[in-house]
Amino acid sequence: MRYIVVDLEATCWETGQTPDRMEIIEIGAVSLPSSSQPPNSEFQSFVRPVAEPHLSDFCKKLTTIDQASVDGADSFPDVFRRFVSWIGDSPITLCSWGAYDLEQLRTDCRRHGLEFPALLKTHINLKAEYSSLFKARRCGMAAALKQQKLSIIGTHHRGIDDARNIARLANIILPKWEERVGS
Repeated sequence: MRYIVVDLEATCWETGQTPDRMEIIEIGAVSLPSSSQPPNSEFQSFVRPVAEPHLSDFCKKLTTIDQASVDGADSFPDVFRRFVSWIGDSPITLCSWGAYDLEQLRTDCRRHGLEFPALLKTHINLKAEYSSLFKARRCGMAAALKQQKLSIIGTHHRGIDDARNIARLANIILPKWEERVGS
């Protein structure tokens, strides 16, 4: 089974946000050829937000993504088409740390009138699986890495770097998950 580990960054504000208000500003993803193999391919692209095109100071500080990067980026429909093309036609299981990323992809597809591809409908919430498999409280990616005695590589809250780090956790979680579900 091939897995796609995705992490999104989205517009955000210090005063809080709702998924309907948020828009994807970065898609980061890595492809795992199997549950125990390291990534063999990566996808990264900034996305130009349209509903609220100006990033808040809070968002820029949290993600380290600057205004020029999103201003010069393609719109979500173009980036999403490239992302789906990068994944290819073979069956995959989409993985993310929590349920947010899958829901935000669906939200942005609706916002732009795009059909959500059947290819992306099989999803594993790695945060929930980690909690279940390791009898741990649900925690963020950084805490899970620390529990596994792994350090964060790259910049936390950058889509591609978080996807790479989540993939390291996926290589620990997915073989155990496959044993449990009989894959």
